Amino acid sequence: MAPSLAPYGSWKSPLTSDLIVAGSIRLGEIRLDGGDLYWSEGRPTESGRSVVVRATSPGQTIDITPVAPFNVRTRVHEYGGGAYQVVDGVVYFANFADQRLYRQAVNEPSPSLPAPLTPEAPYRYADAVIDRQRQRLICVREDHTTAGEPINTIVSLDLTLDGTLGELTAGEILVAGADFYAAPRLSPDGRFLCWLSWNHPNMPWDGTTLELAELDAQGALGTPQVIAGGNSESIFQPEWSPDNQLYFISDRTNWWNLYRWEAGQSVPLCEKSAEFGLPLWVFDMTTYGFESAESLICTYVEQGVQHLARLNLSTLDLTEIETPYSAISGLKVAAGSAAFIGGSTTKPSAIVRLDLATGAITELRQSSTLTVEPGYLSIPQPIEFPTEQGLTAYGFYYPPQNQDYQAPASEKPPLLVKSHGGPTAATSATFNPSIQYWTSRGIAVLDVNYGGSTGYGRDYRERLKGHWGIVDVDDCSNGARYLVEQGKVDGDRLCIDGGSAGGYTTLAALTFRNVFKAGASYYGVSDLEALARDTHKFESRYLDGLIGKYPEEQAIYQARSPITAVQQLACPLIFFQGDEDKIVPPNQAEMMVEVLRQKGLPVAYVLFEGEQHGFRKAENIKRALDGELYFYSRVFGFELADPIEPVAIENIDGFTA
Repeated sequence: MAPSLAPYGSWKSPLTSDLIVAGSIRLGEIRLDGGDLYWSEGRPTESGRSVVVRATSPGQTIDITPVAPFNVRTRVHEYGGGAYQVVDGVVYFANFADQRLYRQAVNEPSPSLPAPLTPEAPYRYADAVIDRQRQRLICVREDHTTAGEPINTIVSLDLTLDGTLGELTAGEILVAGADFYAAPRLSPDGRFLCWLSWNHPNMPWDGTTLELAELDAQGALGTPQVIAGGNSESIFQPEWSPDNQLYFISDRTNWWNLYRWEAGQSVPLCEKSAEFGLPLWVFDMTTYGFESAESLICTYVEQGVQHLARLNLSTLDLTEIETPYSAISGLKVAAGSAAFIGGSTTKPSAIVRLDLATGAITELRQSSTLTVEPGYLSIPQPIEFPTEQGLTAYGFYYPPQNQDYQAPASEKPPLLVKSHGGPTAATSATFNPSIQYWTSRGIAVLDVNYGGSTGYGRDYRERLKGHWGIVDVDDCSNGARYLVEQGKVDGDRLCIDGGSAGGYTTLAALTFRNVFKAGASYYGVSDLEALARDTHKFESRYLDGLIGKYPEEQAIYQARSPITAVQQLACPLIFFQGDEDKIVPPNQAEMMVEVLRQKGLPVAYVLFEGEQHGFRKAENIKRALDGELYFYSRVFGFELADPIEPVAIENIDGFTA
């Protein structure tokens, strides 16, 4: 049957927002305990609640976390991560509502009810390890008991105390003095503890230190020794091998590469122009693990492509392991097997178990039940494009694709440019149903890895140093221009969206450049001064590196804030915001909305009750996706194939793009 002729944007797609949301979950936090495999699932259909799941046998799983009020999620650094640990059939987890740690035995025929391990007090916990010899838990603690910034430490919690007898404590401080801590890791023989620390104004990808201390029989720490890192060296994922050797990742050569601490020296294991590490946005991010004392399994990114490999720790030979996955995260390794979240360009990501001897792959859970026929699937095309100062930037281009339609020969598609968050983060070519939502309706997408993104070395990452709101905006704008020049998209129908830091890039691009005709800000920053004054501890000095010191360089903050230059803005905008967002509070959006309203520009504001920084509830994810499409249909004047609940758009009547 010949495709129907219809304008771009008006194609009827089988990828509805209901289908995208209904079967979607957020996969994360893989744990191995003996032969058992666990992971966490964030469920939009349960108001974003996160639960621990265990694979009981091939094709069989069981929820470990009881129903609400239990929600496995920590708020340390606000972004969390490292919310639970499993050791010897016992799960230790942070509960979102009260931020207490709980203990739950799971080896019985059915899991027991969780019992509190910490008292009711304003503390938060993350990134735990268990000290079996001394019957204690060691973790990062964030203390909110006093005014001002919370205090971060590494603490131990006695596992022999009985909460029913009122014996619970908030923990004994083992390490203190730095602004931030992460990755406390105990050697298998229990003799040594290592950890990461860093101080304002550094973020963990700017500079961290790796410290090591010996423990006595009672668990007291000896004098710590700094063995790697500094203000301009980022250390990632310290890890002990089964034979008690300490490994870590450092970017001292521009690239995050693997090292081993050996006879008082840091020994490089695989010198390569590739990234074995990641920006530590959340706790317990992992890119390698030990198959044995002689073999390490790792992931790395080289020229934008991710690989899985085995490193022989004697010969230092690196051998690639073939898989069908273009993105691998959360890698955990044990003797004979590895587990990770694997994603490809054509199907949803999944919890994967890999037999390291045979190469056999078992997918235990997919992030979505959505299946897409190839005729509706847009395959990402990696592109490089010229940007300012003779440099090159990167992205993934998704052309419109729908087997049922073709557009008039004279028409080129609208383009939606996506600006990822962070800004120190990266996008990948992994299947993303939200991108396919656009392309299957006839709207092209460019997902940009602007200067400052991870995966291309420290030098590329530091292009954004002092230039946030310039380099990222230029790269997103130049990526759109490049596709126009290539004849792939319509230069009069360019739009841009992004969340958080990507929302700032979106607002800055719309305010300070004349490339885009419309945009959508998801909990985006409009006032850099307000962000510097109001945000949480983890990011409170982030802008020192991205913009400059505040308030000393207040003029730069004002010059780069969309809110202060909003008179330059001359195109429609829609804002999506959570009313409980502590990272980018609602007033950031509301100030901008009010100015646009007064200017008479088309503007829409959608505020979601009970949402924080990023939307977790199914109905809100659906509403945002459909609402953005509806907004563009009104701005650019194309008919929608399916009815969508309208968004209230002010000043839209009589507007022409």
